[in-house]
Amino acid sequence: MMKNTFRKYHRLIATLFCLPLLFTALTGCFIAIADTWLHQEELAAFLITIHTFQIFKLDAILPVLNGLGLIGLVATGLSLTGLFTKRQQPKRIKERS
Repeated sequence: MMKNTFRKYHRLIATLFCLPLLFTALTGCFIAIADTWLHQEELAAFLITIHTFQIFKLDAILPVLNGLGLIGLVATGLSLTGLFTKRQQPKRIKERS
């Protein structure tokens, strides 16, 4: 029963945060490529403004929301793995003497 509730919340959080998190991950990769491999500091600086959402004037709130969404996904995802559920011991069959 509890697993279905976590699955529902995990699906909802994933739906809401998939685009912002994907956008953040992609721009982060592009920053590393532009700066380290291509040595394009100006392009990297521009990509940082996009990555931190400064270009959209959302740099104060969106990183916090991204972080909270990611924490929610990790928490609900870990609960779905079954790592924290108490396992039942197999019943022992009584031996006849």
